[in-house]
Amino acid sequence: MRLFRHYTEVPVEARGAVVALGNFDGVHRGHQAVIGEAARIAGELGAPCAVLTFEPHPREVFQPDQPPFRLTPFRMKVRVLEAMGVDYLFVLHFDAGFAAKSAEAFVIEVLGEGLDAAHVVVGYDFVFGHGRRGNAALLRDLAGPRGVGVTSVEPAVSETGEVFSSTRIRELLRTGKPREASVLLGRPWEIEGRIEHGDARGRLLGFPTANLSLGDYLQPALGVYAVKAGIDEGQGTVWRDGVVNIGRRPTIGGDERVLVEVHLFDFDGDLYGRHLRVALIEYLRDEKKFDGLESLKAQIAADCERARALLAAYAGPAPGTVSPLPTPSDDRFRRPGVYEGALRPRQTSRPY
Repeated sequence: MRLFRHYTEVPVEARGAVVALGNFDGVHRGHQAVIGEAARIAGELGAPCAVLTFEPHPREVFQPDQPPFRLTPFRMKVRVLEAMGVDYLFVLHFDAGFAAKSAEAFVIEVLGEGLDAAHVVVGYDFVFGHGRRGNAALLRDLAGPRGVGVTSVEPAVSETGEVFSSTRIRELLRTGKPREASVLLGRPWEIEGRIEHGDARGRLLGFPTANLSLGDYLQPALGVYAVKAGIDEGQGTVWRDGVVNIGRRPTIGGDERVLVEVHLFDFDGDLYGRHLRVALIEYLRDEKKFDGLESLKAQIAADCERARALLAAYAGPAPGTVSPLPTPSDDRFRRPGVYEGALRPRQTSRPY
């Protein structure tokens, strides 16, 4: 996958793609349906499959004082999209100036003159342009006369009938329900970061930890989780079982910021300075203040024993698992209620 941070001077091989358009925070199963539909249409047209998204997330621009809410900050989003098999990723800088661009200007300048999109695929609730005036219907009205097909994908739902939604996933994580969140994501939710030096309290307790910062990630329910922790080893990731405490350590004086402290089972290597991926599998308990270090140590031992049992029996989606994009003959994402603009052969130029 090739990544572009602009929409001007795009090389010829990346122009004329079928473009999935959206913020795609979480890249959950609903987002995957939108991107998968783009891949299917790209296969029919013989065109590349591209994703166009925005950084920072528009909510960070319009509501800068709100706490972090991201499910997949930039690095993680890129990792997931690359694993899906997207050909090109366009990441446009979103600021007040870009937000002031009208819906008409966005279609003409970005999708047309910039990307020369052959077809555009959006979710049913996607909005764009100044004042959020643009929607799928307006996109069809603007792009259709310029020779660009538009597909608006209706809501995708889980096996239990729940709509895949970033808002719903955030709610589940904030209330300590990572297993339910993984059903909507299609994989366990991860926190990724560079391991920081801590104060070695975990090692003194007999449970050494690798420490991460939450950074731009959503703050999930504070407490202890059973986790799968991924250590990058060259081109691959080695996953190990463990536990994590996400909180402020009230027993040993407390911290102002929330810390992510991961204890890996049966591991004694040096991880400082390396990147670690922490996939939340099951919520074990709330964070609480104990009456002393011995009580805390006994509880950690009990947490580890319970986590080992839960992880040994875990049969959910594997961490980091992302379904590959469909091939032209794969109809996984064909559903009733999907509007398709007429599929048009790839053109060398359009009247923008």
